[in-house]
Amino acid sequence: MIIRTRLAAGVCTLLAALTAGLAFPAGAAAGEPTGQDAPKVDLVLDVSGSMRARDIDGQSRMAAAKQAFNEVLDATPEEVELGIRTLGADYPGDDRKTGCKDTAQLYPVGPLDRTEAKTAVATLTPTGWTPIGPALLKAADDLDGGDGSKRIVLISDGEDTCAPLDPCEVAREIAAKGIGLTIDTLGLVPTAKLSRQLSCIAEATGGTYTSVEHQDELTDRVNQLVDRAADPVVTPVATEGADRCAGAPTLKSGLYTDREEFGQQRFYRVDVRPGQELRASVSVAADRAVNPGYGVLMRAVTSKGREIVRGEAAGNGRTDVISTGLRYPKAESDDEDAPAEAVCLAVSHSFSAASGVKATPGLPLELTVDVVDAPSQAGDVAAFGLGRGWWLLGVLILTGFLAGLVWGWLSRWRVAVWRTN
Repeated sequence: MIIRTRLAAGVCTLLAALTAGLAFPAGAAAGEPTGQDAPKVDLVLDVSGSMRARDIDGQSRMAAAKQAFNEVLDATPEEVELGIRTLGADYPGDDRKTGCKDTAQLYPVGPLDRTEAKTAVATLTPTGWTPIGPALLKAADDLDGGDGSKRIVLISDGEDTCAPLDPCEVAREIAAKGIGLTIDTLGLVPTAKLSRQLSCIAEATGGTYTSVEHQDELTDRVNQLVDRAADPVVTPVATEGADRCAGAPTLKSGLYTDREEFGQQRFYRVDVRPGQELRASVSVAADRAVNPGYGVLMRAVTSKGREIVRGEAAGNGRTDVISTGLRYPKAESDDEDAPAEAVCLAVSHSFSAASGVKATPGLPLELTVDVVDAPSQAGDVAAFGLGRGWWLLGVLILTGFLAGLVWGWLSRWRVAVWRTN
């Protein structure tokens, strides 16, 4: 039973993921790229005093970063709006309060003038503190507005020096806004502590972390990230589930994001007409340290709370994402005017925050919803999960049984002939 349940949940998740987007109406589906706004990238560069260190291919970290930026600016696609923000570039003093405000927009996010941007980069000199948290908040404001892709590329050689404004918490707050912003991080000659901090920042928004020790690695990686911003992407639509079915938001086919607190349950409503099939999946990301032992549960229930079908997954140990899914086909009706059924998706998880880790905002979840034409034998699929596959299994068992009988009879006949001879 356990194996069958897990297999069915895995199949449902795969089918839901594969079919998401296939039946979305043009211009109306949630999460569909519109192509109306240009992709935006904000390069955030650490210009603190430690960037003077000469340990990247015989040159200073600052010189390596400048050279990489010049090559990246030459290769930036025309359709990408790019900006450059600095942290620790202007204040050389020892006053922490002032140093932690030291972040500025070196080149505004917009259509790229390569000569002007290169001139601005050439003026940079390693100077002060490392206010990563404040810089990320300002960079998010730099990219505010529009529905195109948004990406921050943070390059630093040291951990933040402006706690208690924890950069990981800042990244989670940015992700919780649901503006579709991704933060990628690169660590120059990183220590273990810096790697942990930059990894945490990236994971909070679905970005990537890269360790860099050579100038060509820095150039290649930043170029990849800028090019990635120009690729067409499906931006999930931010939604907010309700604590009960009655007040749940109605979702159409599409991709959605939300946040779910520890120990909370979220409800979302989907209308399913006779002859249609609901396919849904959910992924919950552990964007901070959590305790071992966790699971995610998705249930399709009626408006009165009766469970129709469920999908669940569980694990133990470290994980980044856990997913599950379900399918609910609604049988055809003889009444052509039969109304749609309000199906509520109830989503919950059993993650718990590790000691000392903040519980808010909630963990990010991504919800895929697809409503398609149901199979001809919807009732069979709902009852067995594998549909006509059970008939095939029965045929294979019967065939194996008959083959065994025939083989046994032939073997006994051959032995009898051998003894006679």
